[in-house]
Amino acid sequence: MQTAQAQAGMNQSTAVTQQLLNMTDQVNPWGTVDYTQNGSTSYVDSNGNRVTVPTFTQTTTFTPEQQAIFDKTQGAQTNLAGIAQEQSQRVAETLSDPFEFTNQDAADWAYDLAQTRIAPQQEKNEAALRTKLINSGLRPGTAAWNSEMERMTQSFNDQNNQLALTGRAQAFSEDLATRNQPLNELTALLSGSQVSNPAQMSSATPQTSVGGVDYAGMVQDQYAQKLASHNAMMGGLFGLAGQGAGAAIGRWG
Repeated sequence: MQTAQAQAGMNQSTAVTQQLLNMTDQVNPWGTVDYTQNGSTSYVDSNGNRVTVPTFTQTTTFTPEQQAIFDKTQGAQTNLAGIAQEQSQRVAETLSDPFEFTNQDAADWAYDLAQTRIAPQQEKNEAALRTKLINSGLRPGTAAWNSEMERMTQSFNDQNNQLALTGRAQAFSEDLATRNQPLNELTALLSGSQVSNPAQMSSATPQTSVGGVDYAGMVQDQYAQKLASHNAMMGGLFGLAGQGAGAAIGRWG
């Protein structure tokens, strides 16, 4: 028990020394880091003794230029956080209405596009085909005429159907993007609202390692040495006693 108590006291001294050596004040182009003792705290160890250890405060101080940058950055992030809070209310209103998409709206959009872009071109193509057929000697109502016109009509229908399918996909994508835009803006605002210190001020303080005293080991070694010495001494005494007894037996013999 005495050995354990002594070892615990030495370990405590080593820990306190290690802490004091590791608290190195820093001075760099971005500011300073200082350590000051602010008091002490205590606890009851395993032996019922109250142990008191010092407590410290780490203070980081920026240079005036870095402090100004930090203040402005923090102010900007505060503004972003406020905007994000306001935007979140709008997002809640948007999400309260379920997302709706109708094929008819997409079809109407595609039809309007066709009337302004594709329909005029189709009319030109039809007029060109009619002129070509007449110049080839074909007349309306003949089988060859009807076959060519049917082929042209089918081509126009395929073109309109392709436009409708493409228009539906594009209209759906645009509607979904419009609905998601407030969410994307809110996410962007929240990602830029965290406050952080300059990376240069977060460099690790050099650490000093002080080896603890192996008091219990030394006590054990001392005990082993004494035990070995005692055994050697007892062995020598028993040897002398044995020699004396042998000499006496010789005389009596």
